Amino acid sequence: MADDHPPLQNPQKLPLKYRLLLRLRSFVSHKALRPNMTVNRSLISLFESKVSSSSTPRDGVFTCDTVIDPSRNLWFRLFVPSSTPHDLPIPLLVYFHGGGFVFFSPDSLPFDILCRKLARELQAVVVSVNYRLSPEHRYPSQYEDGFDALKFIDDLDSSAFPEKSDFSRCFIAGDSAGGNIAHHVIVRSSDYKFKKVKIRGLIAIQPFFGGEERTESEIRFGETPTLNLERADWYWKAFLPDGANRNHVAAHVFGEKGVKISGVKLPATLVIVGGSDQLRDWDRKYYEWLKKGGKEVEMVEYANAIHGFYAIPELPETSLLIEEAKNFIGRIGSSVNDELK
Repeated sequence: MADDHPPLQNPQKLPLKYRLLLRLRSFVSHKALRPNMTVNRSLISLFESKVSSSSTPRDGVFTCDTVIDPSRNLWFRLFVPSSTPHDLPIPLLVYFHGGGFVFFSPDSLPFDILCRKLARELQAVVVSVNYRLSPEHRYPSQYEDGFDALKFIDDLDSSAFPEKSDFSRCFIAGDSAGGNIAHHVIVRSSDYKFKKVKIRGLIAIQPFFGGEERTESEIRFGETPTLNLERADWYWKAFLPDGANRNHVAAHVFGEKGVKISGVKLPATLVIVGGSDQLRDWDRKYYEWLKKGGKEVEMVEYANAIHGFYAIPELPETSLLIEEAKNFIGRIGSSVNDELK
């Protein structure tokens, strides 16, 4: 955890099977994302692997799905470790998946695998939220869904969750577009009076922020296999209101039109940055903005990490990320326990 920015390195070399999968994904996305800002969902569904929930443990984790609002396909998948090394309560981690606001869901294979890993290795109950996707549902639909999911969890009878669930230690997390959603949900929640949910921390993994200005990292890493500049621009155009540009407050949170973060009750925040990610400079700016606003914030930057590295278990940075998140939750959780004594 360092305030100093590490030197630039060469981007990660991906295992062959992931290079092939990314090529296929890129080809399908290119064909599915139309110039008229619509998406060929039928084509996407042909290539997207889904995982059903299971009351039988898989890789040491039970899963089940809960519907919040069928009219907008708002639901969440619960990931519960099948065994814990102690009888103490375990924290709640509410997770928002990435995908440019356009792709994926909690039952998509990459995010089922990731959330299963988080539940097992963090020893946490993970709540992975399915929110509406753009361009069919633009800003602020995703933020509304995230906030409503939190309120639903707060109102839900505690018996709907594992007995060990500690609602007084709730962490909000998300990657890429999900990191953006996590931030905005936290801001919306800052003045809400939850009955049992106590938000203690935010884990923003390569959060998707931006602006009209072209940064050095966007130019340098704009052709990486997991997120290229042209695709990112398409995502913003599909998500933001008609006529808005990337300086909109949803993307450019630290701009003049954004909230005055110094006046927002924000929990402790961990920002994960990829040194070879086109979002690197925006994520550094986010960290500096929070720090300048007097917030408790840490930044961890992996010099070689490309965008979405955490979806590839074989990369060493994936294990490092899990360890950082575990330490962050443990540290913040310890301080909460001290407060309650």
